Amino acid sequence: MKTRLPFNPILKSYARQLRRNMTDAEKRIWARLRRKQLKGYQFYRQKNIGDYIVDFYCPSAGLIVEIDGGQHFSEEGLSKDKVRDGYLERLGFTVLRFTDTEVFQEIDKVMERLWEHLQQSHE
Repeated sequence: MKTRLPFNPILKSYARQLRRNMTDAEKRIWARLRRKQLKGYQFYRQKNIGDYIVDFYCPSAGLIVEIDGGQHFSEEGLSKDKVRDGYLERLGFTVLRFTDTEVFQEIDKVMERLWEHLQQSHE
């Protein structure tokens, strides 16, 4: 039986807005994740979980993928990400973070790392 994810209805319209206005890095990785292109795994984008909206979510692997732009590297951004990741990990998720630069310059390595994680989560 599946457990329901915590959901904040206030964030629903914001998640829709984020799906319509994805960053270039998010668009690039979504082009590789959508329609179960990564070995048949279903991913969702801009998924509302608790009081957060995660970039990409794979329910069968309990995986959250975050694509970090420059705002994530400030002291405040790093602190907020640590709190957010802790919350998501307490819910049982694994959070993998990649920078915009990694997505643009090393997309094959990013996809390989995702695939390795997906394989490990189903061993």
